[in-house]
Amino acid sequence: MMPKLQIALDNLSFPEAVKALRDVAAEIDVIEVGTILLCAEGKRAVEYLKTMYPDKIVLADAKIADAGKIITPMMFDAGADWATVICCAEIPTIAGALAVAKERGKDIQVELTGHWTFEQAAEWKKAGVGQVVYHRSRDAQAAGVNWGPADLEKVGRLCEMGFQVTVTGGVTVEDVRFFKELPIYVFIAGRSIRDAADPRQAARQFKEEFAKYW
Repeated sequence: MMPKLQIALDNLSFPEAVKALRDVAAEIDVIEVGTILLCAEGKRAVEYLKTMYPDKIVLADAKIADAGKIITPMMFDAGADWATVICCAEIPTIAGALAVAKERGKDIQVELTGHWTFEQAAEWKKAGVGQVVYHRSRDAQAAGVNWGPADLEKVGRLCEMGFQVTVTGGVTVEDVRFFKELPIYVFIAGRSIRDAADPRQAARQFKEEFAKYW
């Protein structure tokens, strides 16, 4: 199965997000209302984007750490199809968020930011989690941390555990081939599409690269 392409809208305002999305929406499978945009504009950004693009998967990158049964329905009521829970959240928080999602035909993703273990991953799987996000942080990218064999080993192991794995963290078209042997579910591209001279062509290049390997 060919991976989905997700655009991360980590803009500081809703008008900026709409402008970034307008020309590339036809090439995008998942629209992410990024954490930065959620903080800047609130859940109305989710509502507006789902209204504008009802046929797209809309993800609220809320990175829920607590109160899973309260925050998760807020995201879904606003129109999100998926929402993220941070990996440091307690199992009851993750299970609560997942229960809300399943009741509504939605889904959650556990975002692997910072420290986490495969023992935790086994607990998430036991709780019923199907999606995880393997994340190279913005700060790590800025410090020059590149994708390497350790990333490939961890992502491969998560796939073997049965998770649908999203890969994110400054992903470029050139990075895609690094993961070509794995059944990646979603690749997230933000600045590599938003800041391109021709964003639509940049998104198409990702899709073309996916087609080469999957």
